[in-house]
Amino acid sequence: MHNDVLDTLTDYPFDRLRSLLGDSTPPDGCAPIHMQIGEPKHPPPGFIEPLLTQNMSEWGKYPPPNGPDDLRAAIADWLTSRYDLPPGMVDPARHIAIVSGTREALFMAALLAIPNAKNGARPAVLMPNPFYQVYVGGAALAGGEAIYLPAGPETGFQPDFTAVRDADLDRTALAYLNTPANPQGSVASLDRLKAAVTLARERDFVLAVDECYSEIYTGDKPPGLFDACQELGNGENGGDPFKNTLVFHSLSKRSNVPGLRSGFVAGDPDLIRLLLRLRQYGGAQVPLPVMNASAALWRDETHVVASRDLYRQKFDLALDMLDGAFGATRPGGGFYLWLDVGDSEAAAHKLWTEAGLRVLPGAYLARDNDDGSNPGAAYIRLALVHDLETTREAMTRLLGTLASQNGPSGRT
Repeated sequence: MHNDVLDTLTDYPFDRLRSLLGDSTPPDGCAPIHMQIGEPKHPPPGFIEPLLTQNMSEWGKYPPPNGPDDLRAAIADWLTSRYDLPPGMVDPARHIAIVSGTREALFMAALLAIPNAKNGARPAVLMPNPFYQVYVGGAALAGGEAIYLPAGPETGFQPDFTAVRDADLDRTALAYLNTPANPQGSVASLDRLKAAVTLARERDFVLAVDECYSEIYTGDKPPGLFDACQELGNGENGGDPFKNTLVFHSLSKRSNVPGLRSGFVAGDPDLIRLLLRLRQYGGAQVPLPVMNASAALWRDETHVVASRDLYRQKFDLALDMLDGAFGATRPGGGFYLWLDVGDSEAAAHKLWTEAGLRVLPGAYLARDNDDGSNPGAAYIRLALVHDLETTREAMTRLLGTLASQNGPSGRT
């Protein structure tokens, strides 16, 4: 006895990778380098350690349903500064929900947004292809039908919502947008964001914008949902500036503390209120000491700038070594390389068994298109989360192992 919707979901990408590699091991004497998972390796800021232990009695208390006022105030101040918003545009009491990381919140967004039916039809959920797996799981288990929008080179690696059929827009309840995107690192332009917000309001669906990589970039600062909402204003009816929208942020990547499990959702106050009600039934709140540390992290940019500089150095090194091989380019944000190797599974197996380099096949991050092609099948994803020397060693192994697979986008 189980929920049969689970049978429609493929194994999680890392489970599929373990199945692909099986019992195979790297060559003797070749120390493994794990680049398949986006787990930051930069040291977390040292100032949070005493905050986690300064009041041990707080570990014995259930945290407030939506966290302390101080944390929500810190987040509101950060959003105001990051997106150059007018003072008071973000109300800490109405526009912000504290969540345990953002994976759970992105999943709950589907439970929040998808009704039994919309306009007499099964609700649709728009999402990019490739995608973050949680979007698919949330949509399926909430009863929605995923509509996969191509997010390859032809669209700038971002989904084009304007290409959705009118009949599907009529039944759309939720759309996921990821910027900077996992896995390609593409950034949605401000015009694309404004168009997505406008469409969500015209067709009355929830736009969920996943910005968990927003603070990792090596060029221009990426625009975000709240930039778009500010430019669009309150609309003709003077409604809330964040109507129909939710944005998701986390400290995991920004502050190198994925184990802290601390993030927030901000946006439409009606949706925030319902999300908090939903979380009371099926979610877990962040412990008080963690929320105290989180407030300090959102108030500090020094560690974020230092971490961002380390990523820039690693991209400089990797891209210089690759010299355009496998179509390597500098992403707009995030810490992934998205490399065209021709056959992602074959390359991943070869890199592990011949070079001890563990990477993720892009095929595991996408679904087949209507024509049977998989938009991730030719790519591998590498997370540049290690130090400079490890990054150098990884690029040396990759080039040495796949020297004959530089393909149409690589060197000849």
